[in-house]
Amino acid sequence: MTVDQNISSRINLMRILLISGIVFVHVPHDPQTSPFIGANGFFDWLRVFLGDSLFRIGVPCLSVISGYLLFQRGWSGFDYSKTLRSKARTVLLPFLLWNVGLFAAVFAAQRIGIGEGYFPDLWNAAPRELLSSALATEELPINLPLYFLRDLVVCIILSPILAFLVRRYPGPTLGVLFFVAILPEVTLGIVLKKTILFSFTLGIFLALYRQDLKALDPFAGIGSATALAAAALLSVAQYHTGPDFPWVVDLARNTLSMLGVVGFWLMSSFLIRLPISQRLAATGSLSFWIFCAHYPLLVVMWMVWNRLAGDEFYLLFYFGAALGSFIILAFSNRYISRAMPALYEVLTGSRGRKAKLTAAAKSHSPAGLSRPGEPAMTQQQR
Repeated sequence: MTVDQNISSRINLMRILLISGIVFVHVPHDPQTSPFIGANGFFDWLRVFLGDSLFRIGVPCLSVISGYLLFQRGWSGFDYSKTLRSKARTVLLPFLLWNVGLFAAVFAAQRIGIGEGYFPDLWNAAPRELLSSALATEELPINLPLYFLRDLVVCIILSPILAFLVRRYPGPTLGVLFFVAILPEVTLGIVLKKTILFSFTLGIFLALYRQDLKALDPFAGIGSATALAAAALLSVAQYHTGPDFPWVVDLARNTLSMLGVVGFWLMSSFLIRLPISQRLAATGSLSFWIFCAHYPLLVVMWMVWNRLAGDEFYLLFYFGAALGSFIILAFSNRYISRAMPALYEVLTGSRGRKAKLTAAAKSHSPAGLSRPGEPAMTQQQR
């Protein structure tokens, strides 16, 4: 099964947009600047809308994409041993480098009294806590967003079992995983976030059953509006009940984080027509760079802001940190990829090298020349 250019571009666009949205999820705050205090009215509600509602859909969306691309050539085209070798380089190695690297930096910084209260206290942590901070064995890693890569590795290891269940019992498999994922306080143990296991399996289902990903495009307008309206309504409930949400609000958040995937996908059907969206879809490995690097950068910004301004002018910090991180990460991505390409390839799981190879191949093949705005990286290479 091939992925046509429109689907490929929409997938790449969703990656960069959703990962950019995840940045808003991780902008730091302390109890005094919590949005649930309600001291800033609409601004605080907007923070809840972006960080606790709308962009919580991001990780499940990325998980569906991962499961779909893993089996896009069908069951017969799936090579488990080759997949494990490939994903060890493109997923596991970057996770270890980015997370263990931050772990070592925080460990050294806390030895001289820097970073205390901003990261877990590594010097007084139990061995199991240290192991979780470094490798995400039981709890979230020290580079918080990288739990997605950790759980993705687990899903890839389980992928033959998940594919077998989807082929034999698609309805019961997806149904059980969905209800386990949405029910608060239910844990699976093997993954840190239950929604990732369901979403990854949904992606496998879409690939193996060759579902038409454009089938719902005629309903893009109403589907997108419904997802946005649902996120807005959820954020109102969260704003008035958080930070310790009632069971029903937690249930609603978990449900929206997965069903909202459909709304975001439909949204991409008309967003991709915009010239700026075509440019964003062609940014390649930038999205992975932002994903891995944004959290420590935001925390460092918060440490500096606390030293200079304390909790004052938090609104300025919130938007300034988000905008500043995009600028810094875009420039650092460009600089490292050009000045230290070997290091960049390792940190991004060889994504930068694949983009260059694809661009070179297209430049030497008249039939493979891409139109302006089309992404250079094919989905098979991903």
